[in-house]
Amino acid sequence: MPDSESEQNGLPLPLGYHAKLFQILRRQGYPWNHKRFHRIYCLLKLNFRRKGKQQLPVRNPSPLATPEALNQSWSVDFMHDALVCGRRFRTFNVVDDFNREVLSIEIDLNLPAPRVVRVLDRLAANRGYPIMLRMDNGPEFISLALAEWVERYAVKLEFIQLGKPT
Repeated sequence: MPDSESEQNGLPLPLGYHAKLFQILRRQGYPWNHKRFHRIYCLLKLNFRRKGKQQLPVRNPSPLATPEALNQSWSVDFMHDALVCGRRFRTFNVVDDFNREVLSIEIDLNLPAPRVVRVLDRLAANRGYPIMLRMDNGPEFISLALAEWVERYAVKLEFIQLGKPT
């Protein structure tokens, strides 16, 4: 077992490989039970720590200010749903907070941060950049691309209170 393919390559085994490797060795005729296999697996330092849930940065939300003009504040959010066949899709929604006009709804199976930035740039080309971008404190908005866009165009980020809107 120490001369496995991964040790020859010097590459770590992927996560979850413990159970798969145990089944492969059982099929090859090794009479080990899962406890002995796990002990040897750990002695060879093939076990990895599982990644924990990503922690959201601590932000102090304040009461939301009401905008006094168009393009002063845009609200952005993601929504998701599923088709009849079970395939899931996401929507990225942008709304002007002054008159509640829907500026854009982008629909796709995957909406990465660079695409979100492209949508915001396309809207800004037609309407100008907002002063403030209002969003929830979700993991979708923690990206380097969005942070660079906000800094480049001096747009202020405002986060809604945790647990809102409900």
